[in-house]
Amino acid sequence: MEKFSELGYSIFEQATGDYHQTDRIEATIQNPYGEGSIAHRLYLKNWIDAVQWHLEDVIRDPNIAAEDALTIKRKIDKSNQERTDLVEQIDDYFLEQYRDVKVLPDATINTESPAWAIDRLSILALKIYHILREVERMDATPEHVERCKGKLLVLLEQKKDLSFALDQLLDDIKAGRKYMKTYKQMKMYNDPSLNPVLYVKK
Repeated sequence: MEKFSELGYSIFEQATGDYHQTDRIEATIQNPYGEGSIAHRLYLKNWIDAVQWHLEDVIRDPNIAAEDALTIKRKIDKSNQERTDLVEQIDDYFLEQYRDVKVLPDATINTESPAWAIDRLSILALKIYHILREVERMDATPEHVERCKGKLLVLLEQKKDLSFALDQLLDDIKAGRKYMKTYKQMKMYNDPSLNPVLYVKK
């Protein structure tokens, strides 16, 4: 039986590859999975991460105009909100999956929910993709390539460890050894009623 980390990572690789077919921040997503499915959410999650990855690259251009930087910062803020919303939707999926599990008396809670581990796995897929491109760069120095090969080994080890930990967490939740709690986002800076810069001006 395929482990969830394997399913998730394969979809992340697919989305990362599809994004880089055009490598354009403005490209329209063509999500191949049925809306409402977990696969659809995972594909969308990685696509959002890929777009934000490149927005973060662009905004670090030392010659970027201030107006352009502000526009990109607004896009990054919007992307962060969409990312957080989607992580919560993925956790809702797991809450529904395991809602009938009988929690054991000595069950413990994990430091992060399954969806936040999945969030890290999605980012890791992007890191591995981009470091591989650096390893394969024809114009790079041998020293640069060797450094990137070293980073790649670390990233691959991290992928192995994170995948194992995610699958173990899901197994523990399914068996009642751990239980889930979700804390809906507390991002105050996006809330006009909580950010003083916004509500004072009103």
